Amino acid sequence: MNQNIKTTQIPGLLILERPIFTDDRGFFRELFHKDELEKVTGMKFDGVQMNHSHSLPRVVRGIHAEKWNKIIYPVCGDAFLAIADIRLDSTTFGKVETFNINDNNRIGLFIPEGLANSICVVGKKVVDYIYLVDKYYDGSDTRAIVWDDPDLAINWPIQNPIISERDQNNPRLRELFPERFR
Repeated sequence: MNQNIKTTQIPGLLILERPIFTDDRGFFRELFHKDELEKVTGMKFDGVQMNHSHSLPRVVRGIHAEKWNKIIYPVCGDAFLAIADIRLDSTTFGKVETFNINDNNRIGLFIPEGLANSICVVGKKVVDYIYLVDKYYDGSDTRAIVWDDPDLAINWPIQNPIISERDQNNPRLRELFPERFR
């Protein structure tokens, strides 16, 4: 395994943690190296669309899964990320990994197709995060799960979150995949 890429308990979900170089001007960090990622994953990653999400305090976005691989990087603010494995054939189907990302541990994540991700803003500052994906978004390939699904049992770090109407009305995991709950 590459020293800048770490595995997690969910196969394919990777932590991207490159060195940071600081001086009296601030810091510099490379977010990822394509060649390292491709060597570790054994797949090509050709980023075609980069997105910027700006979220206010107490916002929860997700839990969304698109048919693409993505690299996410929370640029500023305190973020709680929950990543759920919703790949039907996975041995870790329904498993959730969580990450608290802030100025003390500013990491990126590689999220392969089939994993659903969400972000929650913790504290009083906004969270900006960018993500690079390997397919263009057209809106037709998104699957989503309700943010408070009891089968996922995510321990959200805030009370009374701000959630879009769409995300409040997403189905539960067992409604999307009833065959896994028989």
